Amino acid sequence: MKKITFVLFTLLTSSVCFAQTDKASIGAADEASKPEFKFEVEEYNYGTIKQGDKVNYQFVFTNIGKEPLVITSATGSCGCTVPEWPKEPIKKGEKASIKVTFNSAGKQGMQDKTVTINSNARSNPKVLHIKGTVEVPPASGVNQKAN
Repeated sequence: MKKITFVLFTLLTSSVCFAQTDKASIGAADEASKPEFKFEVEEYNYGTIKQGDKVNYQFVFTNIGKEPLVITSATGSCGCTVPEWPKEPIKKGEKASIKVTFNSAGKQGMQDKTVTINSNARSNPKVLHIKGTVEVPPASGVNQKAN
């Protein structure tokens, strides 16, 4: 009776160990087949602009994963940074872009704005940067004297 109990216990323990290994390897395989971004540029520096100027930039990417890539949202770090993203799934190997508009009205000095992308990709969320310097134009130097 002790031998049967020992054999059953050993078989049960072994099957539990192997079951966990199989689930782990399946999870790794699922992760490898997930969609993934490959951006041409993840940080765009627009240089120096004048206060009030708008900058537009297209962040181009390719889905290098095996499954379709679905972007659920893209959010700018403030109201001055507005992203537009594709609403339809991006197939394996397909290129697409996220257009970002930065409005420099009321801004000055060095700016580093971000766009956070939420999707079904392995690297989720993904953060893009648009940065540069905003110069304030000199005040009009015409002083009018009262007569």
